Amino acid sequence: MIRKAVIPAAGFGTRFLPATKSQPKEMLPIVDTPTIQYVVEEAVASGITDILMVIGKGKRAIEEHFDRNWELESELEAKGKLKELADIRRISDLANIHFVWQKELRGLGDAVLCGREHVGSEPFAVLLGDTVMDGVRKPVTRQLMDVFDRYQESVVAVEEVERAKVSRYGVIKGKCVTDSLYLLEDFVEKPAPSEAPSNLVIASRYVFTPDIFDFLGRTGRGKNNEIQLTDAMRQLVRSRAMYALQFSGVRYDIGNKLDFIKTNLVFGLKQKDLARPLKSFVKSLRV
Repeated sequence: MIRKAVIPAAGFGTRFLPATKSQPKEMLPIVDTPTIQYVVEEAVASGITDILMVIGKGKRAIEEHFDRNWELESELEAKGKLKELADIRRISDLANIHFVWQKELRGLGDAVLCGREHVGSEPFAVLLGDTVMDGVRKPVTRQLMDVFDRYQESVVAVEEVERAKVSRYGVIKGKCVTDSLYLLEDFVEKPAPSEAPSNLVIASRYVFTPDIFDFLGRTGRGKNNEIQLTDAMRQLVRSRAMYALQFSGVRYDIGNKLDFIKTNLVFGLKQKDLARPLKSFVKSLRV
């Protein structure tokens, strides 16, 4: 049973400057809820009870968000704002959340490696802190965990993109097992469309056996002088089976401005009190 997750959240978020100069990009709100909270809620809904967040300089607000705020709670209680009080108390009770600092930003692979002591010898999930997943029937991380439960091997979430866009992503090469499951053979990082082995790309959610840490520990700096998680996964797939699941749901990438705005619009339209006036406003635009 998988009960632990690692959430890397140490990056600078330079594409959102100046907003992220003193505020973590993971705390940028989708309507009224920080992105990172959606990620934690997905993990919890998947059955995760123990979460390690890998943070860096300027990320203290993430710690404070998941901690109790006694003064605010007292203020809300005194004013009779019981719904708001329940909402913020729930945040600190979501899971056992721990924090570790990535002292030097050496890439996603290094961030995951920071979780080695916390995870130990258990299988674990990795959820990127700047991507929100909306599973259709069940959380995307739970979908990966179900595959792990069956095969007892690492599994990564993938999604289909237009072949013209594969050069933006890590692309998988694999053999189809079922309509949505692939036995992996290799990964290709940001290939030219004509050289891509498929149009299925890695999509921000993973479940790993603990031996991924051994491969990360032996992985040198690669692209952008960083320790790349994909490089370690390529080593892993050569030594044992690994799967890719074309998940059921929608991925919202909060890492760039356009998709961040689109995501806020979509989630705003999902809220009953906002849907009608927001839709009316969008229809009235003459920009």
